[in-house]
Amino acid sequence: MLEVKGLNSWYGESHILHGVDFEVREGEVVTLLGRNGAGKTTTMKSVMGLVPRREGSIRFRGAETIGLAPNVIARAGVAFCPEERGIFASLSVTENLMLPPIVAPGGLSIAEIYELFPNLKERSSTSQGTKLSGGEQQMLAIARILRTGARLLLLDEPTEGLAPVIVQQIGRTIREIKSRGFTVLLVEQNFRFAATVADRHYVMEHGKVIDMIPNHQLESKMDKLHEYLGV
Repeated sequence: MLEVKGLNSWYGESHILHGVDFEVREGEVVTLLGRNGAGKTTTMKSVMGLVPRREGSIRFRGAETIGLAPNVIARAGVAFCPEERGIFASLSVTENLMLPPIVAPGGLSIAEIYELFPNLKERSSTSQGTKLSGGEQQMLAIARILRTGARLLLLDEPTEGLAPVIVQQIGRTIREIKSRGFTVLLVEQNFRFAATVADRHYVMEHGKVIDMIPNHQLESKMDKLHEYLGV
């Protein structure tokens, strides 16, 4: 579904990504692991077209997107859930959910979303975005892109700063949306969480992919992973 080859990205004069290569197959959950500053979020933003200068190749379902604007990439079926979540403070839960346009058939209905996120249903019409807890805001940010019909979901640090019980719920949600045919590219620092949801893990360092570890090999390569991540 997604094939990235020789991706270089810059912020101004700062060269952040140095020839990144990876792929995500349809129906997979794939994680980008690495220390802070490894280039994980920049990779996500580059796929979404949010980095002004990119070189190399980013192919979504076989079509080259490296020169496309973010709105064109979004309408092709790619959705980005940023670490900052981007919840609209003055809007209710339901209004936040209804805001993004439908880009393709196959998205979840509001009823299906509330079935997946019962916490949001309880707050649907009475709570403004910023009156939600951090965990509820993260659920809303994920739920909002599920409605659009996008098939490739880019989730940036969805468990960052959340309580363990909410992290478990996010994990259940990712496994559920995978079972419904969605494809997920996930940026994570918590590899223990990543191991509960992902098929494969790409390890990034200094703006490059330095290793790929299938999830079933994670336990046997734990020493190497600790070395990579400095745990």
